[in-house]
Amino acid sequence: MHAAGAARAQVYDPLESVNRVIFNVNDALDRNVVRPIAQGYVDIVPRLVRTGVSNVFGNLGDAFSAINNLLQGKKDPFGSDLSRVLVNSTFGLGGIFDIATEAGLEKYGEDFGQTLGWWGVGNGPYLVLPLLGPSNVRDTGGLVAHALIDPVGEVRPPSAEYGVLGLRVLDARAGLLGTEDLLQGAALDKYTFVRSAYTQRRRSLVYDGKPPKDDDN
Repeated sequence: MHAAGAARAQVYDPLESVNRVIFNVNDALDRNVVRPIAQGYVDIVPRLVRTGVSNVFGNLGDAFSAINNLLQGKKDPFGSDLSRVLVNSTFGLGGIFDIATEAGLEKYGEDFGQTLGWWGVGNGPYLVLPLLGPSNVRDTGGLVAHALIDPVGEVRPPSAEYGVLGLRVLDARAGLLGTEDLLQGAALDKYTFVRSAYTQRRRSLVYDGKPPKDDDN
């Protein structure tokens, strides 16, 4: 996404003063704690192991995506996501190996926030969530729905559950290493850039890359 295009996006942000505080705290925490840990993870853990971890979480994500494609009435994407889960869960040893991609099964990555948007629910005010980052009222509702059915929440004991959640965050952050330079070079105001970029990206995802020109969500 081009910085100029992101900067022009109009975003409803009545809580900007609070959001900026949370954004700055998140940014400081990322720079001083999360990013260094993610970099150490990449430096120490062999790529093969890291790929396996990413594939397992990706397989779980495909299951959520299948549910959301079903809720949106998207027959072919639902079939592809469901097939990915079945193939990777069996032949891929629980998702450790991404056999489905090698077999040409497309990955869609739908989430509950997108489903709500597909149903016509508007964004609502822009939000910056502690630790989780940019969102809005609709997508936050999607996160809550996701959390309610996330099987990771059933892992016991609680220490093991927190460990899995931490590994998920670490895997996601490791995948973003290197994007910081783009953000630093593209924006005089990181908050505004991230807010606009997030809003444009989510709008595009809700409409499968073809948002109506007269839509303001």
